Amino acid sequence: MSAEKKTEYKIGEEFQRLTRYFRETLKDWTPAWDEQVSLYKTYPKAEGLDLPEAGVSGGPQLWNVIAARRSYRDFAGLPIGMNYLSQLLWACQGITLRTRNFEFRSSPSAGALYPVETYLVCNHVEGAQMGLYHYSVAGHKLELLKGGDLREPLMKAGLMQPVLFECAAAFLWTAAVGRASWKYSQRAYRYIYLDAGHIAQNLCLAAEALGMGCCLVGAFFDEEVNQLLEAEIEREPILYLAAVGPRQGESAEKS
Repeated sequence: MSAEKKTEYKIGEEFQRLTRYFRETLKDWTPAWDEQVSLYKTYPKAEGLDLPEAGVSGGPQLWNVIAARRSYRDFAGLPIGMNYLSQLLWACQGITLRTRNFEFRSSPSAGALYPVETYLVCNHVEGAQMGLYHYSVAGHKLELLKGGDLREPLMKAGLMQPVLFECAAAFLWTAAVGRASWKYSQRAYRYIYLDAGHIAQNLCLAAEALGMGCCLVGAFFDEEVNQLLEAEIEREPILYLAAVGPRQGESAEKS
């Protein structure tokens, strides 16, 4: 093992050590209430694209979906309909219950702070031009951040993995770190990665239930993806990617 790899491994160990909870230290800890951040990120100047209401009934049984879930890398190059995209986004982070003081989402989050943001690179989505979008959870809509064909730069940032070029849509998840760190300090990073895992699994199961392929991508050049998003890597680092689309030999619903 090289010296560089040894150092990287020790950094991981150090992170685990420094973010442990101990009874004697936790009893005196209080959140930084003055640093509390809004639960929702929006782009007010972006062109908005309303999503259809997500379908939440019917479909295969959960147990069958779990048993059938696989990582698919052979996409048909066909478009997906806006209805399907709406269901996928809702499954990831859609609002499932509104109360007087709070809005619950489809995936769990530590402290119900929901620091993970969802972005989309739309390659073949009916009713949406090619480009980079942000998913506005509160309004269940897409916000267009950058138009154009972004398949090549995303694939290059993703270590030249073809799934990012061939998929109908790529999901990109970032962490709005301040949304969780005001309460959990450095421990927030542990929770953020757990949150991203919950969201990604929801996407996998939703894609399978809709008869589509999904492949999660954890290998990418962090700075290059953040540059594509035009997001500051220290404040909102990229966490995870996913490619979704019709599988080879299968068609997708178009409306």
